[in-house]
Amino acid sequence: MGNESSYPAEMCSHFDHDEIKRLGKRFRKLDLDQSGTLSVEEFLSLPQLEQNPLAKRVIDIFDTDGNGEVDFKEFILGTSQFSVKGDEEQKLRFAFSIYDMDKDGYISNGELFQVLKMMVGNNLRDWHLQQLVDKTIITLDKDGDGKISFEEFSAVVRGLEFHKKLVIVV
Repeated sequence: MGNESSYPAEMCSHFDHDEIKRLGKRFRKLDLDQSGTLSVEEFLSLPQLEQNPLAKRVIDIFDTDGNGEVDFKEFILGTSQFSVKGDEEQKLRFAFSIYDMDKDGYISNGELFQVLKMMVGNNLRDWHLQQLVDKTIITLDKDGDGKISFEEFSAVVRGLEFHKKLVIVV
């Protein structure tokens, strides 16, 4: 994992030295096999994530190199998005990336359906969920391309002050 104080300042801009040390301690505690990386299973050992239907999506977003595990650098960068010092734009981009599963910069009908299905499970029938997805796309898609851009997403979500809810205390 390396020494927490050896990481570049730009990587840690939302955390001070003591917060980085605490995050390092938390990371090591989660790293049950002491591999220097966190697997999905190790992440899900956290009770607050265990039951969260979007936990695997969050882990996918943290895992920027796509190797299926989260190293300390990815952990710091990922958690920094939830820092009280994090800006609104960064938090909106994180929320958008939950839905933008293929990372093409848009939320498609299929992606919105998949993420909402993760959230609602079997509480809605697929046809009813699809109606909800279709209506959402029609409502938010201002340029008529059949998908939701970051700008279209932000225009709606920004007004909800959603970014203020995406905060953790280290």
